[in-house]
Amino acid sequence: MNIETSSIIKTYKEKTVLHLEGKYQDLFFESGKIHGIIGPNGSGKTTLMKIMAGLVTPTAGDVLYNGQPLGQELFSQMTYSTHTPTLFSRSIYENIAYPLKIRKWEKDKIDQTVSQLLDEFEIAAIKNQSARHLSGGESQKTALARALSFSPQVLFLDEPTANIDPKSIQVIEAALKKRNVEDGLTIIIITHNLSQAFRICNHLTFLDQGSCLFSDTPEKIMVSDHPTIDEFISFNRF
Repeated sequence: MNIETSSIIKTYKEKTVLHLEGKYQDLFFESGKIHGIIGPNGSGKTTLMKIMAGLVTPTAGDVLYNGQPLGQELFSQMTYSTHTPTLFSRSIYENIAYPLKIRKWEKDKIDQTVSQLLDEFEIAAIKNQSARHLSGGESQKTALARALSFSPQVLFLDEPTANIDPKSIQVIEAALKKRNVEDGLTIIIITHNLSQAFRICNHLTFLDQGSCLFSDTPEKIMVSDHPTIDEFISFNRF
């Protein structure tokens, strides 16, 4: 699903936290790509993502999905997951199965899909464990498996691998790349891990103080001469 934003502005209590104007007032997130949103804390990354995900209404500007405004049918094909996922006080299995049950999938198909995800995310051995007692990595893998269970068209991820172990990061990145390559899943991910951004992203958008300073390929951001971008990359160099 292509996502286009046009002249987005978001103001909270008279404070403007996002104002896309000038060269990058219009942004394009191409279908079937992995798009990274990077930049300092407080730069508007999460606000932009929530607007694109239909969770926050912009003060001004528009968002189009395959050239159309967001409707319930398109909204149902998108899913959003954060670095602090909200899991039900049920088993890992039940958490992953939930989106399929509310879509009234048949039990055999639910069992097959969930079993495949449990194996892929290496959490099959603890599938009956309560989600209240998981490590950070286990929680993130469960949340992402749930988000992917119904095969959405667009996946929004807000720092999904922040503060988790390297093995869990590897498993999560492999799952994302697999869905992107094999299923054409469009992924939009906020990350502070530049190494991760360069490993998995086809396109990067850089925000600072509510403005967009760059939106292009990872290769081009490395030769950017913008001082703010250069400082950010130098400080976070991998």
